[in-house]
Formats: sequence, structure tokens, C-alpha cells
Amino acid sequence: MSTRRAGRRRGAADHSSGGHDGPDERWMASYLDMVTVLMCLFIVLFAMSSVDQQKFDALRDSLATGFGQEPSEDIDFSGLVLPPELRAEDVGHAANVDADLLAARAELDDLEDLRARLEGALDAKGLNGTAEFTIDDRGLTVGLIGAETFFATNSTDLSAKAVAVLDALGPVLQEVPNDISVEGHADRRDPAAPFPTNWELSSGRATQVLRHLVEVNRLRGDHVQAVGFGSTRPIADGEDDEALARNRRVDIVVLSDAEEEVRALIPELMTDDTHS
Repeated sequence: MSTRRAGRRRGAADHSSGGHDGPDERWMASYLDMVTVLMCLFIVLFAMSSVDQQKFDALRDSLATGFGQEPSEDIDFSGLVLPPELRAEDVGHAANVDADLLAARAELDDLEDLRARLEGALDAKGLNGTAEFTIDDRGLTVGLIGAETFFATNSTDLSAKAVAVLDALGPVLQEVPNDISVEGHADRRDPAAPFPTNWELSSGRATQVLRHLVEVNRLRGDHVQAVGFGSTRPIADGEDDEALARNRRVDIVVLSDAEEEVRALIPELMTDDTHS
């Protein structure tokens, strides 16, 4: 009894150690070939939109042959060779570009939604047309155009209309988590006393807008800044009254918090939307 058991144990040990009668593992070769073909298939599907049609047809036929749908004695996998613009080292870059485009589209949609809400708030108070809205790679700019509409001449005191506009915009801006830059601008004419230069005049007006937004409309002070640009950034050429009025302005800029690569794509998306 003990001798037979020992013999059986030795035989089992011989099988487990890979002897002549061990398990047949030749199926692994076919399995690995299948995995390789599937990997190539998914890479090509990912970049299919850029593949030349003739090369794609050749690839499709080769894959069909590999899967046994079109039996052939000579299997040609040359169709699996991607054109230079779709080499493996470029796939990661293409994926990053696509991710940036998706993020830029989402950011643009958010900015356009915010613009619509701000315009709706002004319309509800009968103040439509008192601000201009611009979306670019910085974010959303709310332009308070025409200094005399919002400030007395050569003054930083807010007019009654300026207070009404800010009070309409404030509740919407209060809900925005982004940083906000209040930027004052002046036309090219020299200011009068008590402002020695346009720097003091433009920064003083920006500061008054900021104070009203923070002290009255309850925007978070650590998310708001005031900047004075003097007359260095005009948006209109000429010395006529209309051009001067456009350059006398305060901009409330809701700064985009997207990555720089994402923000850089926003103007391109806006151009595409305009032409579509």
C-alpha cells in the first residue's frame, strides 16, 4: 500500500514539473496574436478620422483575414502600419489635444452661460445695453463703456446708473467662484486736479467699482482685484467723442481658471461657432 502511494506521488510530481506528459500550452501563441491584433485595432479606431481611406480599407481587409472572415493562404498585416502622422509616439499627443479641446468647449459653455445670466439680470432691471460682453482667452469681460455714464467728469464717484448696474450684476457675480479683475481705463486726454495722471484716475475708478462689489454686493474680497491701466489700452482709434467715450471705461473681468493650454483654444472655438 505504502509503496503504491509513493509511486503515485512520484508520478504526479513528474507531471507537475513539466515532464513529457505535461499540459499543452500551444494555445498561448494564438491568444497573444489575438491580443496584438486587438491592440492595433483600437489604436486605429482612435485615430480613424485622420486615416487615408485607401489605407484604412487595406487595414480593414487585413483584420478581417486575421479574424478568419476572409480566408487567405497569405495573411498580409501591412495595413497595420500607420501613416507617419499617426505613429504611436503621436497618439498620446493627439489624446492630450482632444482632452484640451473638450475642456475648452466646457469652459466656453460656462462663460457663455454666465454672460446670458448677467445679460438677463440687466434686462430684468431695464438696464439692457449698459454693458458690453466679450469672451476671450482671459475669460468673460463686462465692459462698462462711457465714463460719464458711470462717473462724473474727472471723478471717481459712482453715478446713480453705475450703482444700479453694479447692483444688478452683483448677485450673479457673487455666485461665481472665479477670481475677478476690475480694470480701469482712461482716454488719452490729460486729467485735471486732483488726479496728476490717468493712472490715478483709472485706478481710482476701478477701486470704487471694486469697493461697491465687495462692500455692498458682498463679493469675496480675496477673489477681487483692482487695476488701473491709464490710457495704455485703448479699444477705439481716433480723437472724436465716440472713440474717447469707448476708451473711458471700467472692465469687470471674470478670469477663467482653466489651464493656459485650454484657454488658448477658446478664441478658435468661438470662431468655429461663428462660421458654423
